[in-house]
Amino acid sequence: METTSTLHRMSREQLSSILLSPDSSKVAVVDVRDDDYVGGHIKSSINVPSSSLDYRMPQIIRTLDDKEMVVFHCALCQQRGPGAALRYLRERDSKLKKQDTSAGSNDARQEHTPNDKGQVDFSGTSELEEANKGEEVEILTTQHPETGSERLTKQEVFVLDGGFVKWQEKYGKDERLTADYAEDIWVDYN
Repeated sequence: METTSTLHRMSREQLSSILLSPDSSKVAVVDVRDDDYVGGHIKSSINVPSSSLDYRMPQIIRTLDDKEMVVFHCALCQQRGPGAALRYLRERDSKLKKQDTSAGSNDARQEHTPNDKGQVDFSGTSELEEANKGEEVEILTTQHPETGSERLTKQEVFVLDGGFVKWQEKYGKDERLTADYAEDIWVDYN
């Protein structure tokens, strides 16, 4: 089980390289600063104040489902950023397990699992047996069997090493990477 000390860290150089690459749409940056969400932010990041995580986490999980990487940060990434990343990982894992459990708990689903060709034999099911006469039916969807939505994808979750304080030291003035930068706010940090 992950802990805040075992979370993967991403350097500001690594993140800037990804954000400037053609693959930038595969990454989401989540800024969990609260009242200290001033002086700029990483371009394309979303601000989800740590004080709102209790009720926004399910929405965040759904919204970021298609991302390959999710990077969390706060000001220094000592507490709020790592805590949010850990919570995201745990709640997302829990949701994945519930999806797997609900798919496996459907009796019809258990009886009708695809063979190695991706086909299902419905023989033995009274209604379908009459309709299909024991024919094999090919599964043509990758959607979740219960909800009809696509299943959660594999993701890597990171914490930005040094948080926004370290980010702005190097990339604060870079308008390709940082938005709404106010250098005078950061004078005491540099």
